[in-house]
Amino acid sequence: MTRLRPVALMVLLLLAAAPAPGATPISTGDPLAWKGAPAPGVRLAVSHPASAPGGALRLDFDFSGKAGWAAATRKVDLVLPARWEIRLRLRGEALPNDLELKLADPSGENVWWFRKRNATFPRELEPLRVKQRQVEFAWGPSGGGAPSRVGSIEVTVTAGRGGKGWLEVTDLVLVDLGPEATPEPASVSASSAARGHDASRAFDGDPVTSWRAASAGPAEWTVDLGSLREMGGLVVDHGASFASGYAVDLSEDGATWTTVRRVSAGNGGRDYLFLPEGEARKVRLRLLEGTGKEPFEVRDVAVKPLAFGATPNAFVAEVAKDALRGSWPRYLANEQSYWAVVGVDGDTDEGLLSEDGALEAGAGLFSVEPFLLDGQRLVTWANVTTRHALVDGDLPIPSVTWETKDVSLETTALAAGLPGASALVARYRLTNRTNAARRIRLVLAIRPLQVNPPWQFLGTPGGVSEIHSLAFANGRAVVNGTRLVVPLVAPSATGATTFDAGDVSDFLRAGALPTSRAVTDPSGLASGAFAFELDVPPAGSREVVVAMPFDPAHAPPEVAAAASSEAWNGLEERAASALFETLLAKERDGWRSRLDRVDFDVPPEAERFVKVLRSQLAWILVNRDGPAIQPGSRAYARSWIRDGALTSEALLRLGHSGAARSFLLWFAGFQGEDGRVPCCVDARGADGVPENDSHGQLLFLIAETVRYTGDRGLAGRMWPHVVSAVSYLDRLREKRRTPEFETPGKQVFYGLLPESISHEGYSAKPMHSYWDDFFGLRGLKDAVFLATFLGKTAEAASFARIRDAFAADVHASIRLVMERHGIDYLPGCAELGDFDATSTTAALAPGGEQARLPQAALERTFAKYLENVAKREAGEGEIYTPYEWRTVGALVRLGRRDAVPPLLDMFFRDLRPAAWNQWGEVVWRDPRMPKFVGDIPHTWVGSDFVRSFLDLFAYEREEDASLVVTAGVPHAWVRSARGVSVKRLGTPWGPLDLALSAEGKGVRVRLSGLKSLPPGGLVVRPPMPSGPWTATVNGRPVPLSSSGEVVVRSLPADVVVKP
Repeated sequence: MTRLRPVALMVLLLLAAAPAPGATPISTGDPLAWKGAPAPGVRLAVSHPASAPGGALRLDFDFSGKAGWAAATRKVDLVLPARWEIRLRLRGEALPNDLELKLADPSGENVWWFRKRNATFPRELEPLRVKQRQVEFAWGPSGGGAPSRVGSIEVTVTAGRGGKGWLEVTDLVLVDLGPEATPEPASVSASSAARGHDASRAFDGDPVTSWRAASAGPAEWTVDLGSLREMGGLVVDHGASFASGYAVDLSEDGATWTTVRRVSAGNGGRDYLFLPEGEARKVRLRLLEGTGKEPFEVRDVAVKPLAFGATPNAFVAEVAKDALRGSWPRYLANEQSYWAVVGVDGDTDEGLLSEDGALEAGAGLFSVEPFLLDGQRLVTWANVTTRHALVDGDLPIPSVTWETKDVSLETTALAAGLPGASALVARYRLTNRTNAARRIRLVLAIRPLQVNPPWQFLGTPGGVSEIHSLAFANGRAVVNGTRLVVPLVAPSATGATTFDAGDVSDFLRAGALPTSRAVTDPSGLASGAFAFELDVPPAGSREVVVAMPFDPAHAPPEVAAAASSEAWNGLEERAASALFETLLAKERDGWRSRLDRVDFDVPPEAERFVKVLRSQLAWILVNRDGPAIQPGSRAYARSWIRDGALTSEALLRLGHSGAARSFLLWFAGFQGEDGRVPCCVDARGADGVPENDSHGQLLFLIAETVRYTGDRGLAGRMWPHVVSAVSYLDRLREKRRTPEFETPGKQVFYGLLPESISHEGYSAKPMHSYWDDFFGLRGLKDAVFLATFLGKTAEAASFARIRDAFAADVHASIRLVMERHGIDYLPGCAELGDFDATSTTAALAPGGEQARLPQAALERTFAKYLENVAKREAGEGEIYTPYEWRTVGALVRLGRRDAVPPLLDMFFRDLRPAAWNQWGEVVWRDPRMPKFVGDIPHTWVGSDFVRSFLDLFAYEREEDASLVVTAGVPHAWVRSARGVSVKRLGTPWGPLDLALSAEGKGVRVRLSGLKSLPPGGLVVRPPMPSGPWTATVNGRPVPLSSSGEVVVRSLPADVVVKP
């Protein structure tokens, strides 16, 4: 079975059912049948010990610091019955890693899996049942559906925490469950019942009726469901005399019972009981303790389907359905909820601030959510008008402001300190908007919920974040024994509660706080709150400041005392506010120094683009972990070389060569001994999935960093990586230069890099993607540059021969595919002849192949893209990805200046929230669509915007080794009173200064800076309408090219172009 992506397998350790007559054994002891299939760099030995009749399958693995997998696969021929399950026994010893069982159809292309993350293996053999409904479609060209025939089966361990270990599997069988039996009618019984309140009254779905025990004291209520039934939980509605302590038991036969849930300190009303993967014929409530002396009463018991308890997120969403809007976060109302990341440059820890004001304490952790008690009214995100802002309009310090007729609450969150010793600090500013003094209670609730929504399933899955213990002591809250929430102003009251006793929002709806100072909660749904009674003068404000160190032992000095003092009593409000202002000023100054290295002066209508550009730079620096550039902080907290290389180009152009250099040195260390460059690296190590754009991208990153810095020492240090990557690329392309690929059916693949899934559109089935080829070609060209730069003439000549042969093969394939598919645009891959303009941009930038491509097809590709955009703007389609920012740079290179302003406006409409200057990876037409958005802010998308926006002012043109300037600047900007100027814009020849202004009906372009001139000079493409022009440089007439370009050969230069 082809391994495409590291995935996980959910295992549910249950008592195995007795062997069924319809069981089909799948031998685990046949050494000829099972084959090992580890990821590159992962060590795996497959053996077959005689630990069970027929032998077992054993995997001994060592991840060796890699983010790969260890798999064993075998061929089978299984026709799946209508109802089936897979049974086996397993044991092992390893750190928590992901375990997977995959079924593939006979083609091997369509794959289904059953998976669980962070599985811990039992030390002794235990049974496992894999139910049919738990086997989900994973990938493949079929796009979905259920498996009907299985051609191979695979057992895999995928690196979670990695390390070395072993897994043993035996007694693997496919079981035909036969037709589903018709259940008998349900029946209900109880230990006793009062007249008119028999046991069935609690199972009739009528909230008016009830079962009531005949006398006070412990009582039991049981329902026989008529047959074995799967369930996800129970909802119990109590009567006036309720059990505060009770147990839930399940049984398959009424003889053997298992207690699956205990409730203590219950508060009556409605109880939601989470019973994931529950299965029973009989359900029993044992009512044990109460607060009164009356007989227990239960109004209704509802047995909920599996979906109710499928996950903690599904369960909490069901709870939230019954609550008033605003009691729970927006995403539990099945609405998209956006967020901003809060962190310092380069730290591994970041918080999230939701668009509604909740602050997440760190990846996968709890959040602090504000509420206001204004008299008898509870103010939440759901009954306010909300505004968003960034400090200075572009710094990564977000705020959320709630407004009602009478009050406003501004929540501002920043991160202070240094990487490894930073903290979240939030200021809550409450303003009285009336002319009368008001007493308002600000409540900061600690909730077992992330800001990250539950449909964000990659990386750090969102939604519930379990709180098993919560304690208020010494002026702080301690969450799960390790994380601190520290008010810098002493609260008026605190309180914690278990889920059984009621969520904190239940107390707030009643105008109260929980009364416990500390709780433990086996359900992981504890919550609590700080309350601050604030007397707010007319038109005045009060402030509360709260700190959350990422590591309480290494807090920044400004909050260290609050985090470590044995008895923290808080500061005076004025002192706490002053401390926040000090931190804010320090962070503002630090960010300004990072973001203002390139200076823009643009007309008012263009200022928003510059602010968003600065914000993208800030988000890039916040999202990175040390040297590791990452496109996100949650779903995409990993480092891809493709993202990192292109983001590094943006950093170099904005004056951050140090960040690019650090990333290069760090990522290059993961290159394999054979020259292979991993697609991605994370905390587990290098990913083993082959994605064939990566090798050229490392070469591009090395060369680009050397071009911008001129660092010969760095080039020499990277030279072994260059030689190794070129060798690997050469071996890859030779795999497609054999006689097999000279045949008519496969000639389109001749000389290309092998198929891969680097382009996400081909994740269902790997393709020969031209994206890979253009990056491979870019890398080979860069290898020639580096060899020449280092004076290695022999290697330069050798690399050039490889480059030229590869370029010829790639361009020949493109023309052949166009002919074969009858298309007039450039194809995305050789198999399909598909249209993908966003992918094709790589041919132009950074590929540099514009002049060699079929020009009519190139122009048609981006004309067709603009046609598709027009259809989308007219309402066609529900989704797109802002990676399309790359097309702006392509259109600038194609001379389509006219297309730039509409595209700028279109993409800027999809900033979410707009004032936070950020895009997700995915944009849904409906902003509240509750679906995956990639990550926010997604900084590969952000870097695509940066590169394209900078292309408006200057870009490299490979065919004549020139620097083209002003090719994309809109006409309207130049015609404004202040014109346009840019200072210190990074280029491979040094920082560039340029200024554009109107000169009558013409344009004046002033150019200066640069340490050296490009070999082809600076090419000015002025923002003027078409027509005959005249030009002068420093007062001397110069000729214009047929396309209206002026070539500048010396600096400074004053270029004037007139009709």
